Amino acid sequence: MPAPLAPALRAVGLLVAVCFLGTLCLLSLWVGSRHMAIGATWDLIWDPDDSTEAAIVHGVRVPRTVLAVAVGAALGLSGALMQALTRNPLADPGLLGVNMGSATAVVVAIAFLQITSVAGYVWFAFVGAALATVLVYGLGSAGRSGATPDRLVLAGAAITAALGAFNMAVLLLFPAAFNKFRFWDVGSLTGRKMDLVYTVGPFLFFGTVLALSLARSLNALSLGDDAGRALGARVGRTRVLGAVSVTLLCGAATATAGPIGFVGLTVPHVARMIVGPDQRWVLGYSMVLAPVLLLGADIVGRVVIAPGELQVGIVTALIGGPVFLALCRRRKLARL
Repeated sequence: MPAPLAPALRAVGLLVAVCFLGTLCLLSLWVGSRHMAIGATWDLIWDPDDSTEAAIVHGVRVPRTVLAVAVGAALGLSGALMQALTRNPLADPGLLGVNMGSATAVVVAIAFLQITSVAGYVWFAFVGAALATVLVYGLGSAGRSGATPDRLVLAGAAITAALGAFNMAVLLLFPAAFNKFRFWDVGSLTGRKMDLVYTVGPFLFFGTVLALSLARSLNALSLGDDAGRALGARVGRTRVLGAVSVTLLCGAATATAGPIGFVGLTVPHVARMIVGPDQRWVLGYSMVLAPVLLLGADIVGRVVIAPGELQVGIVTALIGGPVFLALCRRRKLARL
């Protein structure tokens, strides 16, 4: 297992990752089903005109790139936060029922309220994620022992199974709803507009600030609840605020792009492999490396079957699955 970077190199590594992410952003603005010269694309970014190419760059590729960065950062942060809160290296944002809560709300909106646009059901998806998280936390905290990691995991698995059964029943009864729901469920950045950025942006911002503010407490909790309390960490408060942050981040990301797998699961392991268990660095690296994975997957999906494209949720599964298996085979899962 490679040793984590020395403290002096961690900032340099993070800066390199940010620069690579910036390069991918420029590549995302250039690559698409309609070929454009890179110089012309660069000019249109800063000096748009009335051409079709300018409409494609500013109406399609800019929102898609911005959302890929925002959604990727949210998934990476929420995944690292979930693994730290539950001390479970296999935890991902779906563990608290966030993804399934969003999916259930979208199913209800499509099947019973006839809402079919992304802008229409984004609020339903977000509210569904929040309600599912509250329900899981309420079940997991019932009893004398309170909201322990094991109880939260079990409650999340139970709620996910129950909501999944409900969704399947509704979709079987309403085939037309299934035809619309599957385009959201696969995970996609296609067709999203800048309006969605403005809609979910405040939730992503507050969720990010809250997650980063918990880094020191998460370091204390990694030693166990009793040791964490001895070091001054407020265990219950940290778990509640962590659950709120996961709901804000993953709820907004899932509502916008659908459930995208493996990003929140794989990226924190890569971050810990680079910087070690210090959550201050793990959260920072996860917030940068996850958009690198998501944006890279989106670019690959545009070119691999051009002029068609693979949705980003499919590509992240194809990339993230083997990467995670390789991490598991080459080394023990990083200690939390």
